[in-house]
Amino acid sequence: FYFSYGFLLLLLPILKAVIALEEKIIISKLGDNATLSCIYRGRELHLKNLRVYWQIADDQEECSVVHAMISGQDNESEQCIHFKNRTQLFWDRMENGDFSLLLLNVSQSDERRYKCVVLQKTEYTRVIHQAEVILSLAASYSQPILSGPVRNGDSTGEEVTFSCRSGNGYPKPNVYWINKTDNSHLPPSELKITPHADGTYSVFSTLKVKATSTMQIECSVENKILQENLSANYTQQKQSGSSIESNKNLGKNGKGAQAAGIISIVIVIGLLAVLTCWLRRRRSSKLVSY
Repeated sequence: FYFSYGFLLLLLPILKAVIALEEKIIISKLGDNATLSCIYRGRELHLKNLRVYWQIADDQEECSVVHAMISGQDNESEQCIHFKNRTQLFWDRMENGDFSLLLLNVSQSDERRYKCVVLQKTEYTRVIHQAEVILSLAASYSQPILSGPVRNGDSTGEEVTFSCRSGNGYPKPNVYWINKTDNSHLPPSELKITPHADGTYSVFSTLKVKATSTMQIECSVENKILQENLSANYTQQKQSGSSIESNKNLGKNGKGAQAAGIISIVIVIGLLAVLTCWLRRRRSSKLVSY
């Protein structure tokens, strides 16, 4: 180990051509911990003979050292401030060739391409493994809330407005308006995507269309990275005149039946009263005869 880390960086483009480069894409949610994979499937290794370097693959960065392990010990002397106290190697796995890196509490600024380089010293120092990992971040959007027009009467042909909102997602979403009667896509009248301090986004969209007798509208919010597609639906059928009339008739019939029932009860009570009086008079006449 007689050469500096800076000299190693100069050699990496050459080393990449010599050793097959493993590349993976890791998807993590904002705020979670992400494991950047770097696994060497070779013979058993001794940590005291190894150097492990994790770095940002973009050579244009002012600071590119994510994590370094030299001869079985972490070396933080050249580590970027952004990664201080946020990186860990799996010490119990390294002798078996697992040089993966745990990155804690990932944020938007961690969305990069990373490079893992493993060097071994025997008779001479040589690169035995290297890998690249692309870290993509994402966050699920909330279930969309779809609001539609309130139709009190026959508004067929009039312009009506729908609104759809969702939030706390990442990256920026795709928003689709769909006419479910024929599955055609409708262009939004407004689309507003608002960033938040934690890196997530909220989305608000409106749709203006001509009202029809039967409207079936869907708002869909797509997160491509997570392959999530959340949707909300609006369905409203216009009430027909015949059904309104039938409801009125039912109301009239109900009131008539109620009145008839009251009259019947009054008649029964009157008959009972007459019968009671007749029985009392008859009983009184018998007592007089005695």
